Amino acid sequence: MAVFILMPLGYSRHMEAGMRSSERIRHALARQGLRNLEDIFWDLPSPRLYEHAIRNREGHIAHLGALVVRTGHFTGRAVHDKFIVDDPASHDKVWWGRFNRPFPEPRFDALFARVCRYLEGRQVYVEDCLVGADSQFERPVRVITQDAWHALFARTMFVRPVDLGRDLDIGAPAFTVLHVPHFHAMPSQDGTHSEAFVILHLTKRLALIGGTAYAGEIKKSIFTIMNYLLPEEDVLPMHASANVGPNGDVAIFFGLSGTGKTSLSSDPERRLLGDDELGWSQHDVFNFEGGCYAKVAGLTAEKEPLIYAATERFGTILENVAFDTLSRRVDFQDTSLTENTRAAYPIQAIANAIYPGVAAQPSHVVMLSADAFGVLPPIARLTPAQAMDFFMLGYSTKIAGTEAGLDAPEATFSPCFGAPFMARHPCVYAELLGAKLRRRGAACWLINTGWSGGPIGVGSRMDIDVSRAVLRAALSGALDDVAYEQDEVFGLQIPCACPGVDPRLLRPSRTWRDQAAYQRQARQLRDAFDRQLAALRREASGLGGGSCGG
Repeated sequence: MAVFILMPLGYSRHMEAGMRSSERIRHALARQGLRNLEDIFWDLPSPRLYEHAIRNREGHIAHLGALVVRTGHFTGRAVHDKFIVDDPASHDKVWWGRFNRPFPEPRFDALFARVCRYLEGRQVYVEDCLVGADSQFERPVRVITQDAWHALFARTMFVRPVDLGRDLDIGAPAFTVLHVPHFHAMPSQDGTHSEAFVILHLTKRLALIGGTAYAGEIKKSIFTIMNYLLPEEDVLPMHASANVGPNGDVAIFFGLSGTGKTSLSSDPERRLLGDDELGWSQHDVFNFEGGCYAKVAGLTAEKEPLIYAATERFGTILENVAFDTLSRRVDFQDTSLTENTRAAYPIQAIANAIYPGVAAQPSHVVMLSADAFGVLPPIARLTPAQAMDFFMLGYSTKIAGTEAGLDAPEATFSPCFGAPFMARHPCVYAELLGAKLRRRGAACWLINTGWSGGPIGVGSRMDIDVSRAVLRAALSGALDDVAYEQDEVFGLQIPCACPGVDPRLLRPSRTWRDQAAYQRQARQLRDAFDRQLAALRREASGLGGGSCGG
């Protein structure tokens, strides 16, 4: 007797392939420990993730199409809840301390098993992407999450195989992020600091994140693992942005949050390579990501037209941005929820961006500092040794009012301009930087986007147009043949003239009315630099490291 199977209207071989893929991804997740899942939404395109996010009541659609979401209690990284599993294979390579706290492997295994049991009978979203635009160093990354909008974030921030004309590989990924924002740890049982946790197992290439919906934890976990792996392949991982000039010249920008790294690298006259995470290999500079994750507090179309335009499009995620529920208009000036409002958008939203982000070796390396003491020049030329020192320092300042109990500017140091994400000792990365600078012969610059004429409260903040003018002069070669003067405190080479900039601004001491106060402030900061560098070098020496540029 013949048996006929009636297929639903619209059935096609593509649907059949999709069903087979569904079973394959279910088996693949089972091999990773995730079993008895109710539904698996694998590799959904952005429009479908939008539909799921709205249906799940995860967010709202703003005017012109951006998805507005809230992250709950955590509106930034859970800095006290990040750990690295202390296992024998990685123990001697990790920079243990304030940023990389050890977590016992048996407790990690127990927590991972508990998370897997928690997910039984629930739905998950899975995105298989790539980290690293250079095919020689790329790694497949799998993000497994409870929320559609976090899956959209992963799809936005990592490189998408479909954009490269490649099929998805459902095999074992190089990295896995298991993201359960609605699961809360029990510190007494799990050994965590709080109900939130971000735990990296470097040997298993696994990130376990829970109790926080802040999406930045997803990308920074993978960044940390890349920072651990790539130095062994002679690749310098960088918390930096980069762009490319009309003649193919590449500029790299190092800087902490608030120093203008994203704003200055988003230049309409230059093509954006990447705005946050990059690698510098023997033959190129490449983006780790496929998207941008920009701070948007106070954003205006006049000052930052490229970023502003990117926020007004379908596919952009606006984290914790204020908006009117009736008109659906957003308000970037309203930071009552958090100062750390964010926009995640595909890098292609920047009209002149390069995607996939691969370019030549750099011609310029720029260190950005927001000096609230007002003693660093708006621009100075650095020797390779000085560039290594400023890279090790990762200097900027905390401003009064941004933290409880902070009533005056305070020097802050984040080695390699990204200490929380550096799995190895800063000397490992500094020595890599020094070797590449000497080999390449790139010009090195320090730009102060902070204060001039005195510290905060006395002087004034450097206008972004001044910062753009000195940067444009450096990258164009306009500062190659001008005369330079050496700063007597920091030993920096300061240009005597710069197109479009008042010469008086170039020498910080000349902008201060009280010269004795300037000398005291400058020498205090120089002493703080020396203490910080000495401490890092002592630490490296105790670990058997090199001279670290000293």
